[in-house]
Amino acid sequence: MTIEWRYTTHPHLGVLSLAGHLGGDAVARFTGAIGWALARGTGPVVLDLTELRGWSVSGQLAVAQAARQLADEGRRLELAAIPADGSLVPDGAHPPVPVHHDLAAALSAHQVSEEQREWRTADWPGERNPAKRSRK
Repeated sequence: MTIEWRYTTHPHLGVLSLAGHLGGDAVARFTGAIGWALARGTGPVVLDLTELRGWSVSGQLAVAQAARQLADEGRRLELAAIPADGSLVPDGAHPPVPVHHDLAAALSAHQVSEEQREWRTADWPGERNPAKRSRK
């Protein structure tokens, strides 16, 4: 099982939304999504976990590594709607990671009202993938 992601830019803020399960088999895809966010946005990146069904220890470590990678670029990682099965507790080697109750709270904290541009994987939940439509 892997993850699907969607990245939305706002003025001086990016939102990376994940769906699925962030386990060891999804870490490379997550790392690629973080690279996408670094290349296409500015300011903090809010990691929206609303559609994430869960995460493993390796997934949590990947999130902590992403926080460090963003900090190295002068940006911050923030979390919104962490899964109920655990929370991210970075050690002293990782920058602090603010946690918001949900995406609306995160956007409100940054006074964001509208999105600018969006990219997503083909199977993002709720989106139609023409290649997977049933044929009658």
